[in-house]
Amino acid sequence: MSLPRFYVHPANCDPEEIRLDEAECHHAHEVLRLREGTRVVVFNGEGTEWTAEITHTSKRETILRTIHSHRSHALPARITLAQAIPKGKNMELILQKATELGAAEIIPLISERTIVRLDASERADRRDKWQRTTIEACKQCGQNWLPSVHTPVPMDQFIASSPQADLKLIAAIDPDARRLKSILADAAVSSPTPIRHALVLIGPEGDFTPAEYGLARSQGFLPLSLGPIILRTETAAIYTISILAHELM
Repeated sequence: MSLPRFYVHPANCDPEEIRLDEAECHHAHEVLRLREGTRVVVFNGEGTEWTAEITHTSKRETILRTIHSHRSHALPARITLAQAIPKGKNMELILQKATELGAAEIIPLISERTIVRLDASERADRRDKWQRTTIEACKQCGQNWLPSVHTPVPMDQFIASSPQADLKLIAAIDPDARRLKSILADAAVSSPTPIRHALVLIGPEGDFTPAEYGLARSQGFLPLSLGPIILRTETAAIYTISILAHELM
């Protein structure tokens, strides 16, 4: 039986004596009812996990003594998902699966056809909630690398300042969109250096507008075909990360 897993932010992670934050303390003490002497696993989201023993637990404080540590290797390629925010709970599903599949960053986008509209305070709150979703996903699946969730940003603003990447893709149903194998074959011919960072854009329900496609392509994003069937936005995100992980890792 696997041990319960808890997350500790790297800045608060003293390997000699680890203290759980309020949310993790509540989970350990109030939900799981763990007591002194129980062994657990703690991870810092940057590849390191510790097997530890609870030395003190209460409603306000849980302290752990580390027994031994393990270092997980970083994935060979960094995958950044820029995802137009879908309606309902589909963003949580995308975050969970992106975490399981090894995405390094998730950037929520507000596009012209995005149904969900958020003001500045709501964007910050939503970002915190979504980061918590990725933490829970890491705890459940054994992932020791926590993806960074950004504050939602308008599509045009993101495109104007999009991060550097070896491969920039936008999922598209355009006739000139190509399958990933074809794109990677061309990339291998043009540069012998392995792709270390891939950035992919996934549109909302209703897809990106022609103007948004044009803006992305003007900034070097290549149209990526996901096959002849039009996928739902959450399926497109999961499928794209899966094939990128398979081909690049």
